[in-house]
Amino acid sequence: MSVHPLPAIEHTDVLIVGAGLSGIGAAYYLQKEQPAKSFVILEARGATGGTWDLFRYPGIRSDSDLHTFGYEFKPWVNKKAIADGGAILDYLRETAAENGIDRKIRFHHKVCSASWSSQDARWTVEIEVVGTGVRKTMTSKWLFSAAGYYRYDEGFTPQFEGVEQFKGQVIHPQHWPEGLDYSGKRVLIIGSGATAVTLVPAMTDKAAHVTMLQRTPTYVLSLPSADPIANGLRWLLPDAWAYAITRRKNIGLSRAIWRLCQKYPKAARRLIRFANKSQLPKGYPVDEHFNPPYNPWDQRLCAVPDGDLFKAISAGKASVVTDHIQTFTDKGVRLKSGRELEADIIITATGLNLQLFGGIQVTVDGEAVDMSRKVAFKGMMLDGIPNFGFIVGYTNSSWTLKVGLLSEHFCRLLAYMDQQGHAICYPTLPSPDMPTRPLLDFGAGYVQRALKSLPRQGAGAPWLMSMDYLHDAQVLREGSVEDPALVFAAAGRPAVQQPPVKRVAGL
Repeated sequence: MSVHPLPAIEHTDVLIVGAGLSGIGAAYYLQKEQPAKSFVILEARGATGGTWDLFRYPGIRSDSDLHTFGYEFKPWVNKKAIADGGAILDYLRETAAENGIDRKIRFHHKVCSASWSSQDARWTVEIEVVGTGVRKTMTSKWLFSAAGYYRYDEGFTPQFEGVEQFKGQVIHPQHWPEGLDYSGKRVLIIGSGATAVTLVPAMTDKAAHVTMLQRTPTYVLSLPSADPIANGLRWLLPDAWAYAITRRKNIGLSRAIWRLCQKYPKAARRLIRFANKSQLPKGYPVDEHFNPPYNPWDQRLCAVPDGDLFKAISAGKASVVTDHIQTFTDKGVRLKSGRELEADIIITATGLNLQLFGGIQVTVDGEAVDMSRKVAFKGMMLDGIPNFGFIVGYTNSSWTLKVGLLSEHFCRLLAYMDQQGHAICYPTLPSPDMPTRPLLDFGAGYVQRALKSLPRQGAGAPWLMSMDYLHDAQVLREGSVEDPALVFAAAGRPAVQQPPVKRVAGL
């Protein structure tokens, strides 16, 4: 009787989790800068694209221009700088196909847990093949999380009083029903963030009327959907040159706007208010609906291409209500002011549930890791976790700008380890008493809800989650990969685990 041996566990140099914007970008740089390194991308869903494949609601688009939201190595040649989700998804998939990255992706592969062994200098990763019940194991020298920053299986919806009474349809944008017909319907959108301000003008084409109900106003800024300078340069120069010039221009412009808002918040508030007032009907209550109580960029500014939100309001197709919900009724919602808003469809554009690293359970040398007690190093590694990297993009600029810089630095780190003969690398804190603060300095509700579960950051480099592209370009692209806080070692040396960092009271 013959004995069939079990299949060998597959091994790769770098295991990338996530086939969205970050994962495809990281894979490109890895195969370009480290062609001798093997890699595999694991994707829990059945398609590439991450966010841009998941969200299917009307009008989905980027609120960053694609000359900075696109990859540095692949010119964006579409005439629209603020593009819709379909165009962005085509761009991502074209990038993956052109570079053979799509052949390295394993779909429906959800990473459940990852355990590090210092003795073997490798990760053992447990994987579930979604929908089959099959479990698989892979090993890798490095584990690289490009899994985004929020849960794909559920969005955030507050507990609304009386929601079960409503006789219409309640929808969260993260789970948009295919073929939803809202023709002639009264649509009520709860929320005031990027999703809400996108949905409002997009649904006025068919809906009888669209109302955006918000508790607190958001800063909204109109931007041209087409960049005339970018399109003009493409007539004169090769695409790559025109793209590079436009990219540099837009990086400088967005950085200048952010710095203006940080340094002169009162002046920035007045400028935004003036721009809003000029695009709304005479006598419109701008301060009630578009003048937030916080400073510009304490939360992300919402960009609306060609002022489409303001045009919908001016045309009488949409309206904004600023109030609090007291309860849902059978016909809509009753507000604390006593006013009732009737609707046929209610959309809860109320945010995301943050989750870093895809919810993977991590152990290091047999000890479970509490991610909330870890501190980020250079915005790409965590103290005490060997051979683990991750990508979190900018909150004050295009996410992808950080993807490129972190991926380049990661490749330089791999090259250095090969040159020096190191198998293991991890950051270690200078002291467990080092002051720390929340990972993200951002006032958005979805961020604030999740801060206690996220890693921390320090007060200064290299423990700072920098949000300055030009500074990061110097440090990550030009600066040394060596650092007093980085430990390099051969296989067999256990990672030193310090006591969990102390949290400063109130942070």
